Amino acid sequence: MSNVKFHSGESIPLEMHKVRIVQKLNLPPIERRLEAITEAGSNTFLLKNSDVFMDMLTDSGVNAMSDKQQAAMMQADDSYAGSETFFRLESKIKEIFGKEFFLPAHQGRACENILAQAFVKPGTIVPMNYHFTTTKAHIVLNGGSVEEIFIDEALNLNSEHPFKGNMDINKLVDTINTHGAEKIAFVRLESGTNLIGGQPHSLENMKEVRKVCDKFDLKLILDASLLADNLHFIKVREEACKDMSIREITRAISDQADVIYFSARKLGCARGGGICTSDEEIYMKLREFIPLLEGFLTYGGMSVREMEAITVGLDETMEEDMINQGPQFIEFMVEELQKKGIPVVTPAGGLGCHINAMEFVDHLPQSQYPAGALAAALYIASGIRGMERGTMSEQRNENGNEEMAHMELLRLALPRRVFTLSQAKYVIDRVSWLYENRKLIGGLNFVDEPKILRFFFGKLEPVSDWQTKLAAKFKEDFGDSL
Repeated sequence: MSNVKFHSGESIPLEMHKVRIVQKLNLPPIERRLEAITEAGSNTFLLKNSDVFMDMLTDSGVNAMSDKQQAAMMQADDSYAGSETFFRLESKIKEIFGKEFFLPAHQGRACENILAQAFVKPGTIVPMNYHFTTTKAHIVLNGGSVEEIFIDEALNLNSEHPFKGNMDINKLVDTINTHGAEKIAFVRLESGTNLIGGQPHSLENMKEVRKVCDKFDLKLILDASLLADNLHFIKVREEACKDMSIREITRAISDQADVIYFSARKLGCARGGGICTSDEEIYMKLREFIPLLEGFLTYGGMSVREMEAITVGLDETMEEDMINQGPQFIEFMVEELQKKGIPVVTPAGGLGCHINAMEFVDHLPQSQYPAGALAAALYIASGIRGMERGTMSEQRNENGNEEMAHMELLRLALPRRVFTLSQAKYVIDRVSWLYENRKLIGGLNFVDEPKILRFFFGKLEPVSDWQTKLAAKFKEDFGDSL
């Protein structure tokens, strides 16, 4: 994708691909949308896809495959052991990341589970630039704890800082000194920090983290699931990297990490994942978990067809015109919403457009899950399914008390090569209408609250009849229009 300036002077993202296969969408009427969100317990995760018009819940496993990926799937070798498909994927991993050993897993959280079981012991600590929900859950389940070592600017929602995903080096050193290096299971760096708006880290920052890990003899593990977006931002925002190719930046990042793991549902535009390393001792320690938890060493719970698609997808991720589509679409949406005075996370990050729910519905207390309420309200107003990224996505502490998130975000993910610009403009229009009517939005309370990862399948109810009133206002303004 390229940003092209039109004769009118307008600069908009231009897709550098054409659509050859289409999938029919359904936009349910307002009455059905109200029924559907009620049936789902006001949790967008529990909506049926048949009731969703634009699915902006996540970019995980829903990115569009290329023609080359589809073609590659036809050559899959479905042998249980020793599949040629695996060796093609392993060879591509070595080529791109320069890592000697590769262990396949069925998706990113499977990698997290294996790494946590191998390295996290009761009482150990994992410093990281920011936590991800499933990562933290695996670490806690194995008796460890997470310490977030983000820079101060990370929590500034309106900022010009290009790399809000950076780790604070001084805080990292202080954390290690405070607890002792022997208490540190490993240091984790997440590319494109998910929960603070898809904000990237710089290559320079990663090199500084590497120096600290070397000083204290600690492992540095990179979650590369959102690496594609992070590569784009390093290329366009980091002065020292502007003349480097995407492959060169990727190898420079990889050289800093002892272990890289990823969800191919994001990185590679297929469904699977894996762990790679050049450390034979680490490889041998992790290898025993694959047959136990995933499958054999040459498929790891993945379909071989998906593995062929990942091989091609990783190759395509090294192309600038592929990895810049998401960030440029997101930037367009962020800028258009800003023009309308709607609070969004800036600078525009990766993964999706992030709306600041704390400011959008500033009349709601955080205890009533404003980001979750906003997600439900947007679905009612539009049929768009977004994802809450706030207190709902956290879990209660050991005393059963609610721990408020640093921020309340509604994430509108933009899967790669899926939506058109007119659909993006529809999102902007419906968000704008909702902002004008934001005082109608009320809070939510849990009625079915799982202890772990409650945002996946917990159910909530509105604190009043606000959802009915919102639907009535929509009907008044739009009539029979969907």
